[in-house]
Amino acid sequence: MQRLPDIAAVVGGGPAGLMAAETLARAGVGVVLFERMPRLARKLLLAGRGGLNLTHSEPIENFISRYRGAAPHLRAAIEAFPPADLRAWCEALGQETFVGTSGRVFPRAMKTSPLLRAWMQRLAALGVEVRLGHRWTGWNAKNQLVFEASAGEITIDAACAVLALGGASWPRLGSDASWVAPFEGAGIEVAPLAPSNCGVRVQWSEIFRTRFAGAPLKRIALAIGDESARGEAMITAEGIEGGAVYALTPLIRNAIATNGRAGLAIDLRPDASESDLVARLARPRGKQSLATYLRKALHLDAPALGLLQEAAHKAATPLAAMPADAVARLIKSVPVEVTGLMPIERAISTAGGVSFDAIDETYMLRARPGTFVAGEMLDWEAPTGGYLLQASFATGRAAANGALSYLARRSQI
Repeated sequence: MQRLPDIAAVVGGGPAGLMAAETLARAGVGVVLFERMPRLARKLLLAGRGGLNLTHSEPIENFISRYRGAAPHLRAAIEAFPPADLRAWCEALGQETFVGTSGRVFPRAMKTSPLLRAWMQRLAALGVEVRLGHRWTGWNAKNQLVFEASAGEITIDAACAVLALGGASWPRLGSDASWVAPFEGAGIEVAPLAPSNCGVRVQWSEIFRTRFAGAPLKRIALAIGDESARGEAMITAEGIEGGAVYALTPLIRNAIATNGRAGLAIDLRPDASESDLVARLARPRGKQSLATYLRKALHLDAPALGLLQEAAHKAATPLAAMPADAVARLIKSVPVEVTGLMPIERAISTAGGVSFDAIDETYMLRARPGTFVAGEMLDWEAPTGGYLLQASFATGRAAANGALSYLARRSQI
């Protein structure tokens, strides 16, 4: 057993864990950071390949509402470390940020690696010790942390611990949810993990699948029930994926759990009213084919036309036989039946995790005094757009501040 009586152990080398380590070290606490993979922040590095979306610039109330049911639980952490503070933190590392046209915030370099290198240099200067290849397996009877490492089993007795072990998406990068079993074994409530920000399954016809798999659906709106999301999506051989789909994942998942399916509606022309479409479709089409007419009159591209034909085929009513008002209604609300979600291994993030009832207001586990949790292993989810990283950073900082308060109280005993 290694005894670290004056040291805080941080377990997990992703954004939440790294932020917790920095916060503790800045306060003068010695920190040992344990990571199971051979490299830190692998998921963060992969997420930044297309541009590292750090956070979002929208007003804070709108921002917090994106966390849906978890918003009340996350509010204090995000308000204590809001998007403006995250941008300032990033720029203090020498990485200037900018706001894109969608309101999303990115480092000027658009990459993770420069930011991560600067962050590692800062942590090293603060004295944070990093131990790679250490997989946390739970607690022993003395409430000590147990790890598997190349040298065998290692037991750590630290002054406090912050666990930031991730969810279950992208398990090859380290987030495999192996922590769930020891948590449940310790009597800690964990909501079942489920895919979030993932594609959905649709049983396309063979003709549609063969022709349009891989084709984009641009400038559309998706709706389920009374809620909708604008953006873009991609037709896949198995269904649909993309930002507009991801934003509705919680509602789609709930509908599938309740009904075994979910009904989506795709608005192919969200900026045009149904009456406007009817007026355009009332114009003579002459000798043009229906596809050519729709393409020219309504600027519908091939994938959009394919969706209309697919829906008409399933309704057993040829598109060409529909009156103008019926075609307009279909364009504004193409029905798509979702039969399931893509596997959690292919999801961008995870829903479910450690219940907020299992922690106090400082992010400390009620069942394990001195142990704090942060990041995606908590029971929250959010759409893409910077919300995932913001909450990970903010809860990492909040858990570390909770640990600092715990250490201060303990020193007074």
